Amino acid sequence: MSGRSPEGDDDKALAEAARHREKMAKRKAVQDAEVAGKTIEKGLVIVHTGAGKGKSTAAFGLVLRMIGQGRKTAIVQFIKGAWSTGERAVLERFGDLVAWYSMGEGFTWETQDRARDVAAATRAWAQAEALMAEPDLALLVLDELNIALRYDYLPLDRVLAALAARRPDLHVVITGRNAKPELIAAADLVTEMVAVKHHFAQGVKAQPGIEF
Repeated sequence: MSGRSPEGDDDKALAEAARHREKMAKRKAVQDAEVAGKTIEKGLVIVHTGAGKGKSTAAFGLVLRMIGQGRKTAIVQFIKGAWSTGERAVLERFGDLVAWYSMGEGFTWETQDRARDVAAATRAWAQAEALMAEPDLALLVLDELNIALRYDYLPLDRVLAALAARRPDLHVVITGRNAKPELIAAADLVTEMVAVKHHFAQGVKAQPGIEF
């Protein structure tokens, strides 16, 4: 028979709860002080790169977040063509808050025509520069721009110069594998999606609502 009393168990639980409150109060104080010390407000260059799935999906999530704030957004797709996707079907319902431009011709192994790919990327970049000049645009997604840069469809220095010269409060999100080191250096936030496991390797095809 145990010698422990219910009162002893209650005292122990109360002591543990008190220690937890004290620990969390100290952590909150540190977090509050850190947040209070962040006073800069600026447009960000955000890069989603890496071999893992979800780079464009994360960017479209930011579009939804900005729309929720009542701000205007735009998406320029550099490689992907006018595919029917769930994201586009939803986002275009928000009318003037979303402008969507699918200006790619498909991946390079599909077109097999470098001159055509370069021309498509050049048109897409011209559209991106025009959007950057719009005074009321809050967020611009340059989807798969990293792929266009990787294959030298666009001059990197022109892209970096335009990003540096953009309106100070404009947020730009760039997606695609193999982001250039110079772009990573110029960015404010870089997330690398890591491929741990993918159903495609098990023979599962692209499915509506998951891949598109």
